[in-house]
Amino acid sequence: MFKFITGKPLWANILLGIGVLLVLFFIFLQSLSWITRHDQTLAVPSVTGQSYEEAKKLLEGQGFEVEIQDTVYNDTAALLSVVKQFPSAETKVKMNRTVYLTINRDAAPDLEMPKLVGLSFRGAQITLQQQKLKLEDTIYAPYFARDMVLEQHYKGQQIKEGTKIPMGSGITLVLGRGEGTDQMEVPDMFGMTLNEAKVILESNGLTLGTIQPSGADPNGYVFKQYPARLTGSGNVNKIKQGQFIDLWIQTEKPLLSDSTAQGH
Repeated sequence: MFKFITGKPLWANILLGIGVLLVLFFIFLQSLSWITRHDQTLAVPSVTGQSYEEAKKLLEGQGFEVEIQDTVYNDTAALLSVVKQFPSAETKVKMNRTVYLTINRDAAPDLEMPKLVGLSFRGAQITLQQQKLKLEDTIYAPYFARDMVLEQHYKGQQIKEGTKIPMGSGITLVLGRGEGTDQMEVPDMFGMTLNEAKVILESNGLTLGTIQPSGADPNGYVFKQYPARLTGSGNVNKIKQGQFIDLWIQTEKPLLSDSTAQGH
């Protein structure tokens, strides 16, 4: 063999050496694709919408690794279902590739109820959407400002701002329907309890204004109201639906003589 090499001119040996290197390089390239399994790819199956357990079983059964990338909450998707996958379905990838899954939570996270009272209906809608809450219903009540939020309700009860409720909860808004055009006589609530006066106001489409003192006992008695039942000249005052009536409350039932003094 050495005699074969040494018996040839130098240029021939150089060419032979180059040829051997090219052959070895070609063999290396061909074996590289086999070593790395470059030509062995799989299409990623679609697992979006499936439960996590079903998706994991399907992916691992086809030779993929599975990892949870994130958890979110989507009230339109089933709990613990796959809402997103990467790589996406039908993507060609190598065997043993990791598929990352985003999973829907098993329960809605809690959030704080925002303050909607005092906002316009449109403003309340935007706030609900931003806070990922739903508008369940609207109720109109007598109030001079049309479509202003007067109360916010959750499951049939008023809810205060800051109260923890699940994301996606339905909120009912009580809105002002604006003043009526017809005038009515101011009701006389002198001597009534605060609870009784509230019923009279509601039945007449009027709005309870300021209560003095603040936090008065609901069973306390009305001894003064504004507007009063009568004018200074003794005529009956007129009022429109939706307007306010302020009440003054005391613990003892007032005497009828006080009614005359207060213009009732």
